[in-house]
Amino acid sequence: MCFYFSSKTQKSSVMWTRTFSKCYPGVDKKTVWGLWADVNRWAEWHGDLDYCKMEGPFEVGNHFFLKPKKVKPVKIVLKEVNEEESFTDCTTFWGAKMYDTHAMEETAEGLVLSNRITVSGPLAWLWIKLVAQGVAATVSEEMDALADVARREGDA
Repeated sequence: MCFYFSSKTQKSSVMWTRTFSKCYPGVDKKTVWGLWADVNRWAEWHGDLDYCKMEGPFEVGNHFFLKPKKVKPVKIVLKEVNEEESFTDCTTFWGAKMYDTHAMEETAEGLVLSNRITVSGPLAWLWIKLVAQGVAATVSEEMDALADVARREGDA
């Protein structure tokens, strides 16, 4: 059985980072990658979103709009894409940037999904309080929901 779990918060004067990892037995790597790359489906496992919209391929430089409930849409740019391994996106705020890295690794116990949120910049402290802490607080449940969708689709 797979019981791997890790959660860590790191703060410095110019950067804040929150990481979370969990192992999911019976979850297929290709299925998870397909779900990640289909940004328009993200609201299916993100309970706090109205929608996500992306036109074009899931590749570095492309962007999408993420619409949290009760908040205006936010433009997010793909900064790094390593097919079937990881991707990093970036949200630019006034005076700060938030990077969100999603990664996966196959292990003997199951697929380990990881998420790292980093906020940096002179106004990072403000965006940590306004956005990043809330995003980080939902990572665990969204990761569980993603794994559930992947299991269902993998069984289909």
